[in-house]
Amino acid sequence: MGKKKRAKEKKGKKKPRKTKSAKKWELYEVKDGKVKRKNKICPKCGPGVFMAKHKNRWACGRCGYTEMIKA
Repeated sequence: MGKKKRAKEKKGKKKPRKTKSAKKWELYEVKDGKVKRKNKICPKCGPGVFMAKHKNRWACGRCGYTEMIKA
């Protein structure tokens, strides 16, 4: 039987991955010593889960709930 060829391992250092972090300071606003949330909260997931604002809709990344924006 024939021998299996093995893939060569890459040598050298691995490059660190660039992670896309949420800009948390843009999700909140402080007025008169109180914190105000700028984005909507998902009605299914509850407080602590924000919905993303797109051009024509609000969408939850956790459960997939979507609300369309009326033009």
